[in-house]
Amino acid sequence: MVGTGVRPSGAGAWCRGRTPGCDAVASGRRAFEGEAPVGGRGERPLFEPNRPPAADRGGASICLLFVGLVFVLVGVFGAAIGTARLARHQARVAADFAALAAAGQALRGDGPACLAADELASANQARMAGCRLDGLDALVTVEVSVTPLPGFYRVATATARAGPVRA
Repeated sequence: MVGTGVRPSGAGAWCRGRTPGCDAVASGRRAFEGEAPVGGRGERPLFEPNRPPAADRGGASICLLFVGLVFVLVGVFGAAIGTARLARHQARVAADFAALAAAGQALRGDGPACLAADELASANQARMAGCRLDGLDALVTVEVSVTPLPGFYRVATATARAGPVRA
């Protein structure tokens, strides 16, 4: 077949010039109408224009969107939990400082002690829910409002006691 100009058939066939089917192995096209793909392996061509689309086209996109939605929801709920924990810590700090302020004014009576506690609770973005003196000990309860998710309103409450050291 060498030098005859006749195109040999089968695997490893050579092409003289640019004849149809020379690039068929690389492109996945059929060499000639009705023939099997060039290369002799019998694989299906990569693209057939008259072939109907497969039923699972776009399935990976839907799965990827679902995985993305799961990540977003986990992030939103994680942020909500973090916001609630932050409000709880803020309420504890505000209650501690307010109780110390009230204990510092305990000798003057309930009015001045609770007024000092209310001022310090407000300075810490909290609302005083309760204040009472038990001797020289001050017992203060504060509330911090928190919105962990849109549409949800919660209140973090903390109580603290402060007074003189007893031996």
